Amino acid sequence: MELRSDLRSTLFSSLLFVAFLTVLSGLVSRTESAQQPFRREPGHAHWHHSAFLDVRESVRSDVRRMLHSRAEVPFQVPLEVNVVLVGMNGDGGYRYAVDPHKLEEFLKVSFSTHRPSCQETGEPLDIEHRLVYNVFPVGQPELIALEKTVKEAMVPAGTALEADFGRYLPAYDVEATKVESAFNRLYSYIFDMDVGAGSAGTADKPIPSAIFVVNFDKVRMDPRNTEIDLDSLMFAKLPELSDTDKEKQEADYIYRYRYNGGGASQVWLGSGRYVVIDLSAGPCTYGKIETEEGSVSPRTLPRIRNIVLPGDVRPVGHHSTHDIFSGQLASLVATTIEHVIAPDVRFETVDLATRVLVPIIVLQNHNRYNIMERGQNYSINIEEIESEVKKMIHEGQEVVIVGGAHPLHRHEKLAIAVSKAMRGHSLQETKKDGRFHVHTKTYLDGAILKEEMERSTDVLAAGLLDVSDPGLSNKYFLRQSWEDESEGSSDSIVKHKPLWSSYSSKLQKGKKNKAVKKKGDLYRTYGTRVIPVFILSLADVDPMLMMEDESLVWASSDVVIVLQHLNEKIPLSYVSETERQHAVPSQVQRHILAGIASALGGVSAPYEKTSHAHERPVTNWLWAAGCHPFGPFSNVSQMSQMLQDVALRNTIYARVDSALHKIRETSEAVQKFASDYLKTPLGEPVKDKKNKTRTELWVEKFYKKTTTLPEPFPHELVERLEKYLDTVEEQLVDLSSLLYDHKLYDAHLNSSLILQTTMFTQQYVEHVLETERENMRCCKIEYKYTVGVKSYQTLVYGGILIAGFLVYFLVIFFSSPPSR
Repeated sequence: MELRSDLRSTLFSSLLFVAFLTVLSGLVSRTESAQQPFRREPGHAHWHHSAFLDVRESVRSDVRRMLHSRAEVPFQVPLEVNVVLVGMNGDGGYRYAVDPHKLEEFLKVSFSTHRPSCQETGEPLDIEHRLVYNVFPVGQPELIALEKTVKEAMVPAGTALEADFGRYLPAYDVEATKVESAFNRLYSYIFDMDVGAGSAGTADKPIPSAIFVVNFDKVRMDPRNTEIDLDSLMFAKLPELSDTDKEKQEADYIYRYRYNGGGASQVWLGSGRYVVIDLSAGPCTYGKIETEEGSVSPRTLPRIRNIVLPGDVRPVGHHSTHDIFSGQLASLVATTIEHVIAPDVRFETVDLATRVLVPIIVLQNHNRYNIMERGQNYSINIEEIESEVKKMIHEGQEVVIVGGAHPLHRHEKLAIAVSKAMRGHSLQETKKDGRFHVHTKTYLDGAILKEEMERSTDVLAAGLLDVSDPGLSNKYFLRQSWEDESEGSSDSIVKHKPLWSSYSSKLQKGKKNKAVKKKGDLYRTYGTRVIPVFILSLADVDPMLMMEDESLVWASSDVVIVLQHLNEKIPLSYVSETERQHAVPSQVQRHILAGIASALGGVSAPYEKTSHAHERPVTNWLWAAGCHPFGPFSNVSQMSQMLQDVALRNTIYARVDSALHKIRETSEAVQKFASDYLKTPLGEPVKDKKNKTRTELWVEKFYKKTTTLPEPFPHELVERLEKYLDTVEEQLVDLSSLLYDHKLYDAHLNSSLILQTTMFTQQYVEHVLETERENMRCCKIEYKYTVGVKSYQTLVYGGILIAGFLVYFLVIFFSSPPSR
């Protein structure tokens, strides 16, 4: 019995000990998990995306006005912009705090709409973004975690000049690609969505775009101070700063970001759907030498120091207030929207192609090397280019990229075109002696090359497809005769002729169609778009040879031309801090991607924007650094997910813009017809006591049967137009909702349907108007040939005529009195 009792007591004590350890470990793990940053707790605030319900009726009203009254009202598309404030809740630099609600209201009032333009035409699109802002702060644990990541990534980079006080301070470079993972976690923490969740074209839920405005505490981040334990400060109460502490917040050092070794900047575009604006970094200076336009200076971005510090401590002429800071911050957000989130369209290409062929054609005047060979410093990777290009097209579209090299001397016309395209211009540069030195710089003119290379595109591309995959060659091209030159074919599939072109047979009377001869009779099949990339790999040329505007790429809406040669770095007229930027002519991977993005997706460089006041694109180099292949301050062969979304939206915008233009043209045609034929018997326009449009008068006079004047239109046309406009109204409202929800694939299908329906309707209206115009003529002349079978009618008429003459003669003869 004693043994059993001892055994029971031992077992009970062991069970009690195990239970105690279990509870203790649970408490420890729960405490550790609760002390982790970027952890979404059950009570975590959720991101709301439901603003379209508030503006739906307003969008419908604008669409109705645009369709039924021909008013110049752009198509309204709500665009949500999320501004995330990091370190602006009294826990960052200078312990500065911003009221998110006041900033949100200020943004709504100051910058409520944005209308992008087309850089090719300089005209604004018929699409206007109604901006919806969400401004919210981030907690202290996430701020400290970001500061720790940035501090660990700081690398000494010599000294830098502090522009405000003229001092040289220690400088540190932060590789943005190393701290990008921390910002990815912040994005996932806020929006409950992974950064690499997939393409916006196939997503089944809204995908937000974010602007991270950062205000770090430079004292905590000082890489020279190794005594500060940032982990212990994540959930601790931060001490208040005295006036003396605020004066030391700059910590006597400067840090700046470089994305993949590109230009130094305070702002950068991430690989995800966000941008980073660090107000505590820098200030940085970069831009074009001896050019004021677009240059970034120490005063471009606001500094919190100018608000917090007293007048005798802050720099002279930098006085600022909270209201001024809010205005500067709102202006910075507006610039980000105009250049990155919803930029201008580079080329407005209306295309319903389902297949895209991108042949990379290398034309070389040497046999020393081949850039298609892998493993070399000058090599290009077609697989990586194809992977990036596929992210810029919609689901259901097919992309094929093939590459091959051709000796330039075997294509005489292309070689002559390269020679003709050589241009030169004079430059005046200041040397170390302080004097101006004039020299001539040679460059290639892309516009001259384009004209000749377009003629050889199909033949060279088809040859590359034959080598890689003959089946694809037959899918993309149709050969009729390789030797003879014909004037074309009437086959709609061969000549990419739309089916609705048969509507306007009468409209084509009297118009001479010029037949375009095409060598070899090689035609692209219906639904195929070819964007050739010509790489001029040249040897024994000017070591400083570039294309126009100090670039290695020239792109239009249908062709891309890239220059490549194995010379040393070429100094450019662009400077980042005190260092001059250089171009590497042997490495053209990112230039190829930049050209394809512009031609295929209409993506414009983040530093260009159309100015209607200047009637040309103007530059702003603020967003020249980051995850994009454009410009001299970039150094990455990759497209940010935000720019991928821009490319997908641009194709939708181009179709909608074209459809709205066609609707206005159709309405103008109907209005002109009514104005020409809606007149009184005396030839005057029909007037009424009330101020009504001619269209309303036409409806009253002709369809309410209040007059006996003839009807200019058949009822069928009016009923069909009304039904069509009602259908388009619903489709446009649905399209606005799809674009707001980032359902780009459904919006792609919707916009294609709108464009096709508009084309059919326009052709139908033109056909009916031409028919009615013919019917309403007062008289017409008809020419008919005499048919031999009906020649007996002539004999009958002739006999009747002779009988009439005979009767007339007899009557005159017998009625006359006899002569005496």
